[in-house]
Amino acid sequence: MELKVLKDDPFELEFVLKENRHTFPNLLRSRLLHDASVSFVACKLLHPLDEECHFIVKTKGKKAKKALLEASEKIDEDLHALQKTIEKKLK
Repeated sequence: MELKVLKDDPFELEFVLKENRHTFPNLLRSRLLHDASVSFVACKLLHPLDEECHFIVKTKGKKAKKALLEASEKIDEDLHALQKTIEKKLK
C-alpha cells in the first residue's frame, strides 16, 4: 500500500491511497468519523477502473495527521482483537 500526500495543512490533509479501492478506504473513513475532532472526511475514486482512492480529512482542535495516525492505530488494534477472538473460538 502506498500513500501520496497531495495537501498537508495542519487541519486539512489530502492524500491518495494507491492499490486500494473500497475495503480499506471505507474502513479508514469510518474509523476517522468516530473521532469527534474530525469535521469532514471523504474518499472517492476518480475513475471506475482506477486503483487509487483520494481522501480529504479536515479536523478541528487536532492536527489532521494525528487523527489519521490514531485512526490507523485503532484499526490495527481492532484487527488484532478480532484475530485473537477467531483463534480462541477456532481452537
